[in-house]
Amino acid sequence: MNTLGKVGLLALALVATPVVAQAGTIEGVAIGAGAGAVVAGPPGAVVGGVVGAVTGGPNIIHRHRHRHCYTNRHGVRHCSWR
Repeated sequence: MNTLGKVGLLALALVATPVVAQAGTIEGVAIGAGAGAVVAGPPGAVVGGVVGAVTGGPNIIHRHRHRHCYTNRHGVRHCSWR
């Protein structure tokens, strides 16, 4: 039962990944630490919290911005977000 529960929570964490990507930093830390604690105990909580803070921060998804690239006369490619 213990292994089945861990596998189920790991699958739930993988399914919830898009939700974490849109969450803020605090939500990312909470979700990552909770998932890490369930899967790997206290060390997993620390690692999950750090990963959640890094990946769950704001401005991850730029829905209204597009990359604009051009090549100058020397053949060097330049890109910027607009």
